[in-house]
Amino acid sequence: MQIRRQSFLALGGLAAGTTLLAACGGSDSDTGGGSGGGASDASGADGSSAGQLIIWADEEKAPALEPSAKAWGEENGIEVVVEVVPGDELQANFITANQAGNGPDVTMGAHDWIGNLVQNGAISPVQLPSDVADTIAPVGIDAVTYDGQTYGVPYAVETLALFANHELTEVAEPGSLEELISSAEAGGAENILSLPIGESGDPYHLQPIYTSAGGYLFGKDAEGNLDPSDLGVGEEGSLSAADKISELGEQGVLKNSITGDNSISLFAEGKAAYLISGPWALADVRDSGIDFAVSPVPGFEGMEPAAPFAGVNSFYVASNAANAGFAQQFMTDVASSPDVAKAMYEANPLPPVNLQLREEIATSDEHVMIFAEAAESADPMPAIPAMAAIWGPLGIAQANIVGGADPQPTMESAGEEIAAAIG
Repeated sequence: MQIRRQSFLALGGLAAGTTLLAACGGSDSDTGGGSGGGASDASGADGSSAGQLIIWADEEKAPALEPSAKAWGEENGIEVVVEVVPGDELQANFITANQAGNGPDVTMGAHDWIGNLVQNGAISPVQLPSDVADTIAPVGIDAVTYDGQTYGVPYAVETLALFANHELTEVAEPGSLEELISSAEAGGAENILSLPIGESGDPYHLQPIYTSAGGYLFGKDAEGNLDPSDLGVGEEGSLSAADKISELGEQGVLKNSITGDNSISLFAEGKAAYLISGPWALADVRDSGIDFAVSPVPGFEGMEPAAPFAGVNSFYVASNAANAGFAQQFMTDVASSPDVAKAMYEANPLPPVNLQLREEIATSDEHVMIFAEAAESADPMPAIPAMAAIWGPLGIAQANIVGGADPQPTMESAGEEIAAAIG
């Protein structure tokens, strides 16, 4: 499951190059129809058909979606074809294929793709039902709203929470990071906290610590939209965060030796008292048989609350959809009914944004519900294209600070690099 989060972070580099990719267009050989699994034989040479609704999804989501999507198609008199496109290729292939006219009608992806997709003219706005506020959690609606327009239908949300091993700590829900550290030390844990850093850093997993210490990525303009000209990296709050990250590195709470490849397994094997991770870690932790609890990530004592990112998985309508009418109808039905989201949850249990579905699972999966509730107070991942410039420089700076680099100059240099990339 770590692979999913690494791929998610890798989108920063992907998004930075996607605009150029789309501007160049593409031949049949470099579109999603050729490299991402391809259009089915029934779809015709251009990847679409008047009698089909083509949906692109990654390897994990496609099997979860296909049965319910096909059932929807049978009810509405159209064949639905769900095609698998590798997750790390999906966004770029979708933009290129859509521009070339041989892309799908609908695609699935993270909400933070929206800025790049809109910038490339790849998706159309969607009309959500008038009662959507009664059916979908606010974090889902907020995430798919961009420049005042709704561009997607959300179905699941991911965020970070704190896992605690009852055998290694007496405090399952620490009120602060300081309490977390002292409790883990008292329990004699080999590792206090398992949080992926590695050599390149992981700003996604460090976001709750970064924000609690005062750091931010982008400010907002008078209309409440994220403002890429107000860059927080390198400013006062981020320098305070750099100092706190440095302290945690010196204490051995954060370690470069813990990466996306071993962070979950260290906790599942009883080698860490706490783990900061997402709902994708639940399967491995449950399978390990350890006695664990899940709670919101705590912040530093006397500082700001920890605010992890919320990532919302959504459906989008392609701007060049061959069956735009059916695509929009699919969006409306998914937004108003929990059936598709429920089928997907049963195949891949991510916290749903559908409120009715949340009520149904509330008594059967308390851990998923904790993640769902935590997402409501999390910050939606910035969907603006400038976000692509953040991941690399900030991650490397944070990793270097954990490794012992002078915190404030290191963070200031990262800010300068990011500002230059944004322009």
